[in-house]
Amino acid sequence: MQKLFERIQKSPLFLGITAEDLDKLLSCLAAKTKQFRKDEIILMSADTVNFIGLVITGNVRVLREDAAGNRLMVTELSAGDIFGEVFVCAGLQQSPVTVQAGCECEVMLMDYRKIITTCSSACPFHTKLIANMLKLLAQKNLMLNQKIEILSKRSTREKLLCFLDISRGSSKKFTIPYNREELAQYLCVDRSAMSKELCKMRDEGLLLFEKNRFEIR
Repeated sequence: MQKLFERIQKSPLFLGITAEDLDKLLSCLAAKTKQFRKDEIILMSADTVNFIGLVITGNVRVLREDAAGNRLMVTELSAGDIFGEVFVCAGLQQSPVTVQAGCECEVMLMDYRKIITTCSSACPFHTKLIANMLKLLAQKNLMLNQKIEILSKRSTREKLLCFLDISRGSSKKFTIPYNREELAQYLCVDRSAMSKELCKMRDEGLLLFEKNRFEIR
């Protein structure tokens, strides 16, 4: 239990909440942990959304299906990240996305109704939880705006340059969380065309890369 607390305390959702209060809070939230195998479905598109998930170990992928039934990756979440909060706070009855385990992982599932409303005791740490949730929603909205900016670019090169510029921040050397297939899905471009464009930019001296590690020249 102590190891679990140490892991989830690192999540921005529980920022500023002590281990002692966290024990009481998890009980209040009817939280439960569950193990998932690689590629196992955690939440299927069109399923009823009645929980908020927190990734404890491993990573999960958020996928969306197009009209042809192809699954496109929206984003990848790692330990400390949460999912489902946007949908439940927006009042959606059904999930518009599928959440799948990217590898063997452990996830904590929490009753969203117990998160967004304070308990009868009006615990101060529950109020802190709601404040943390609002901050995470705002940050996710910023990330969505960034993706809209990336996808609004016309060419594969423009999308790549915009994505890499946002991902690197102020650093010339950085690592992205996607492999080539995942990056192509994220950018909504053909993988082969994207790989050719990356090689062209490397040959032109614009950047260097090895797997998911990049350096802007």
